[in-house]
Amino acid sequence: MATEGFTTCLWFDGQAEEAAQYYVSIFKNSAIGGISRYNDAGPGPAGSVITVDFVANGQKFVALNGGPQFTFNESISFQIHCENQEEVDHYWTRLTENGGEPGPCGWVKDRYGVSWQVIPDRLIELISDPDAEKAARTTRAMLAMGKLDIAALERAYAGE
Repeated sequence: MATEGFTTCLWFDGQAEEAAQYYVSIFKNSAIGGISRYNDAGPGPAGSVITVDFVANGQKFVALNGGPQFTFNESISFQIHCENQEEVDHYWTRLTENGGEPGPCGWVKDRYGVSWQVIPDRLIELISDPDAEKAARTTRAMLAMGKLDIAALERAYAGE
C-alpha cells in the first residue's frame, strides 16, 4: 500500500544533493533520506544523483536532477510561518545568502530560484482584525516592506 500524504518534488539541474543539504541546514526537524543514482540505462551519467529524499521543517520533499528544461518561478512558493522576529530574521538571512534575492512583502527567492514567503504569525492576526482601519494600516505597512518587521507592523496597526 502506498504511503499517504504528499511529497513535493523540486526539479534541479544537477544541484539536487547540494540543494537538499542546504535546506536541511536551514530548517529544524530536517534530515536527508535516501539518495537514488542513475544506472547504466541513464538518462544521466551512471552513478550520478537522480533524486534525494529529504525532510525540511517536517515536510517531505524529493530533489530531482531533471535537467535544464524547467526552472522555478514565483507561481509556486512555500510559506514559512514564524513565531517571532528572530525566526523571520533567521530564514530571511539564510534564504538570501550566497545568491538569494530579497523580494517585497516578505517574499524571498533562494539561490536555486525557489520562492519563499517568510511570514510572522502576528501579521496574520493583525491584518485579520475586525477593525478595518487597523487591518488596512497594517496591510499598507506590509506592502512597503521587504523583510517583514513585526514591531513596525504593530506600530502601523496601533496608528503610530
